[in-house]
Amino acid sequence: MNTEPFIAIYKVHFLFSAMIRMFPFFFVIQVVLAASVLSKSGKVLVSRQFVDMTRIRIEGLLAAFPKLVGMGKQHTYVETENVRYVYHPIEALYLLLVTNKQSNILEDLETLRLLSKLVPEYCYSLDEDGICKTAFELIFAFDEVICLGHKENVTVAQVKQYCEMESHEEKLHKLVLQSKINETKDVMKRKASEIDKSKIDKNRGDKGGFMSMGSGRIETSFSDMSISSSGSGFGGGSGMGVTTDVDSFSTKPKGRQPSSATAPPKGLGMQLGKSQKTNQFLESLKAEGELIVEDVQPKAGQSRVAAPAPTDPITLTAEEKLNVTLKRDGGISNFDVQGTLSLQILNQEDAHIQVQIETGGNPGILFKTHPNMSKELFSNENILGLKDPSRPFPTGPAGDAAGVGLLKWRMQSADESMVPLTINCWPSVSGNETYVSIEYEASAMFDLRNVLISVPLPALREAPNVRQIDGEWRYESRNSVLEWSIVLIDNSNRSGSMEFVVPPADSSAFFPISVRFSAASLYSDLKVANIIPLKGGGAPPKFSQRTNLITENYEVV
Repeated sequence: MNTEPFIAIYKVHFLFSAMIRMFPFFFVIQVVLAASVLSKSGKVLVSRQFVDMTRIRIEGLLAAFPKLVGMGKQHTYVETENVRYVYHPIEALYLLLVTNKQSNILEDLETLRLLSKLVPEYCYSLDEDGICKTAFELIFAFDEVICLGHKENVTVAQVKQYCEMESHEEKLHKLVLQSKINETKDVMKRKASEIDKSKIDKNRGDKGGFMSMGSGRIETSFSDMSISSSGSGFGGGSGMGVTTDVDSFSTKPKGRQPSSATAPPKGLGMQLGKSQKTNQFLESLKAEGELIVEDVQPKAGQSRVAAPAPTDPITLTAEEKLNVTLKRDGGISNFDVQGTLSLQILNQEDAHIQVQIETGGNPGILFKTHPNMSKELFSNENILGLKDPSRPFPTGPAGDAAGVGLLKWRMQSADESMVPLTINCWPSVSGNETYVSIEYEASAMFDLRNVLISVPLPALREAPNVRQIDGEWRYESRNSVLEWSIVLIDNSNRSGSMEFVVPPADSSAFFPISVRFSAASLYSDLKVANIIPLKGGGAPPKFSQRTNLITENYEVV
């Protein structure tokens, strides 16, 4: 048997093993088992494994690292029987690579140096909170640097570009898709409009000539029926009598004399509500969406519904908006009050007037009149009047709540005693629960109405456990907010508290607390003393004054 080939193979194997022992860096394969970020105390914040290993194994490797790191040593690696730890201190953290002992330590140090540059790029603060909030971004960046345990030839700029993955084609695709969706919605709206229009035309055709007058407002009473329509010359907004048979009324020729249409037959003026056909016709109009206003049955001798109760011809509204920002540890960051006085006049004959007011005399409040007001008249006599006395004030309907602005004022202060409502929040963690105690203290200056205190909560699976409360509470699960409501805060309840329990959470999760309320008193204590008529010389017109204090932005931060 020829043994020379076996002898040659043995010699090659022996030579190759000797070279590996003499020059290991040239023949080993680098394998990074895991890249992790740990605190100095050994707490694992982020860990990414690049080879298959069990959770127990990686947790055991990372748990052993703090015990192996020596104090005051200059080197940045530690070896055990099976693995090598290559680490880099970053402030209060350790950036750690766990590799096998056969890996190239020069390549490991280069990988560690690249990762140490990436961590500050993605973390706004190099502490536990900053690392935990950007954990996924760090994992994605680690994956771009290390693939299957081997370092990729990339730079920091390339890693950031790969993680962002902005694609022009993707943006273009989304724009095209959104345009198709918008176009489909427009087509859907047009089709729906056409279907509704065809239904209306079909119903009008079925109802005969009476519905051909057009859609409008129909007012019915037991004595007459008025038809208001912008599309017909038959109704024209005028009232006319209606006989008992509505179908015969609708088919009468247009040439009929107007006098016969406006004068109903004697004895039939009160029989419209008793007609079965009329009731069926009105019900069909209601089903088609027409606006039907049925008057209340009048008393004997009355033919129309009584007019609504008269309101005051002149109304003055003083409103103050409160913007307050309180600190959670006490003190004020912002306190701002902005007020307006508006005038509302119903009748033109009452428009030539002047308004005399009384201010509370607070030197911290700065008043500013409307440019059309006479500043001299206001500064000398506290009277609000137009520069041209012959001009009237604008008038408007009763529903115009805005009115005409006459006066504005503003007050700012740093005095905490001016705050109408203070909120104190005391969260404390005990075991697996967080106990939160909230109390309010109201100033004696105002009686507060409809108070709503909204406390943000961490994401919860169920409503918090409210153990004690002065008032009522409601949990809004969609926004994870606990709302504490008090109907009225007066001298009987100037202070109150609420206590609830939630799972463990940071104290900052319960801020900012927002507050809403209203009051009938004002900081300015502005009052309308008198209304001075400029024409007629008669008695002053009747007026009413409304005062309201509301919160625009009231928070505890």
